[in-house]
Amino acid sequence: MRTKVSWIIFVIVSLIFGFLFLAPLWMVIRGGFIVSGQFTLEYLFGVFKNPVYTEGLFNSLMLAVGTTSLVTLIAVPLAWLGNKYDFPGKKLVSGLILVPMILPPFVGAIGFQQILGFYGGLNLVLGIEPTDWLGSLQYWGVISLQSLALYPIMYLNVSAALANVDPAMEEAAANLGCRGVKKFFKITLPLIMPGLFAGGTIVFIWSFTELGTPLIMNFTKCASVQVFDALKEIGTNPFPYALVFVMLAMSVTIYLVGKFLLGGKAYAMQSKAATVAGTKNARGLKGLLVLLPFALVIFVALTPHLGVIATSFSVPGSWYQSILPLEFTTGNYVEALGHSMTVSSIRNSLFYSVLAVMFNAVIGIAIAYVVVRSDIPFRGALDSLAMLPLAVPGLVMAFGYLAISSHFSNLDWVKEQPFWQNLLDVRTNPTLFLVIAYAIRRLPYMVRSAVAGLQQTSVTLEEAAANLGANLWTTLRRITIPLIMANLIAGGLLAFSFSMLEVSDSLMLAQREDFYPITKTIYELFQLIGTGKYIASALGVWAMMFLTVTIIGSSLILGRKLGAIFRV
Repeated sequence: MRTKVSWIIFVIVSLIFGFLFLAPLWMVIRGGFIVSGQFTLEYLFGVFKNPVYTEGLFNSLMLAVGTTSLVTLIAVPLAWLGNKYDFPGKKLVSGLILVPMILPPFVGAIGFQQILGFYGGLNLVLGIEPTDWLGSLQYWGVISLQSLALYPIMYLNVSAALANVDPAMEEAAANLGCRGVKKFFKITLPLIMPGLFAGGTIVFIWSFTELGTPLIMNFTKCASVQVFDALKEIGTNPFPYALVFVMLAMSVTIYLVGKFLLGGKAYAMQSKAATVAGTKNARGLKGLLVLLPFALVIFVALTPHLGVIATSFSVPGSWYQSILPLEFTTGNYVEALGHSMTVSSIRNSLFYSVLAVMFNAVIGIAIAYVVVRSDIPFRGALDSLAMLPLAVPGLVMAFGYLAISSHFSNLDWVKEQPFWQNLLDVRTNPTLFLVIAYAIRRLPYMVRSAVAGLQQTSVTLEEAAANLGANLWTTLRRITIPLIMANLIAGGLLAFSFSMLEVSDSLMLAQREDFYPITKTIYELFQLIGTGKYIASALGVWAMMFLTVTIIGSSLILGRKLGAIFRV
């Protein structure tokens, strides 16, 4: 019975996931290669012949390389120190180190501009002539913002990998004379390479296709912004399709090469550490030296957030040629919650995210059940398929959904029926596509959380219920789901909160003001002259407060297993 049900779930979930995930990718490929019913490579080659597109791709690649490199330099040493030493304040900094995850980097750009702009606080602190740091160093500004927002993903993955390293291997190396830095590079680093690859993959792809940060920083010569600017040509110009396909192909190629070179290096160890790694107590001066890197990274990482908070409390026009705002007010928060655009955006984001999480809960539990509780062939393939949205750029997925909508909106039976227009045309109502995009993009969080819960729950409890006459649905409802509820709540919180602050899908799919989600509203408010950036900052702080609660709650429930959620 269980095998039959598993096969049914496998087929249904595969069809649903294939239609909602693979169909948008096919639309991207089709739009760039099949023009007027004929297959052509003209537009693909045209991307590489066009100096504007090639410059954009090169700049995006350099942004990804720079961001991933900086994230690795930040996260790996911190994870190693946290795994090796106990020091005063460790619990506090272990929580604070994750705080940058609570704000999309493009929102942090608002605070960054106030601090590093022509008349920003940094120039006054340094006592130098007004310098537009962001104007002359846009590339480094984007890299810095993205790195300070994304390093927790790498930190979580590396921390989880270090926790699973069998200390007996390091002890054996030390006994053979391999100590210190040499031991780290010879023994520890190869053992944690899969975790390093997992975190690096997400960071690289995320930064390669990040849209919000370059937009706010006015770094327009990158592929993601070029795609955003070409949205009005979707359905009529094959070049945007070809450019998006090139971005997808580069992302997949880099992922596969990295997987081959790094991800496959899983050296023989016990499934978990055979012995518990002993941490060294660092007290006094040594403890302070261990604490110092954490404090420094946290301070720098929180700088954009502090800039956003200060902007949100400043009276419009009062933060000019001063280190801090000269006048403070809470009026921006009142206006942020009372502004016609923000009230509807909060309501819209809540609605989209709740529907996405409900979808994720059903599909995520079904996938986890097949992966953990069945022995059917290809269950591992289903698990891998469910994690692929982490490896496919959100920008590509959003463009694919736009292509599907453009295709349907040109059909006569859609044009003639208001119901189908509201459902299938993003220009009329983007709700369906936003919910699908949010759900597919965040499905891996729910799958990994449910899988972790089922792996920790003994199957004998379900077998006992079945022996007492309970059918599969009753067992699932009365036994299995209550036992893994904490994991489902953690995955649901992460899926919900990151859906609330999704950037690429929101910026590209929401084209009417009455359907704007929060992130699209923040972007549009930022463009307004006068009070726009102050209201946008206040709305960003409200979002920060909300996401802080969800991240802390998920971290408390999942602990070090939180890192597995960000693993492809």
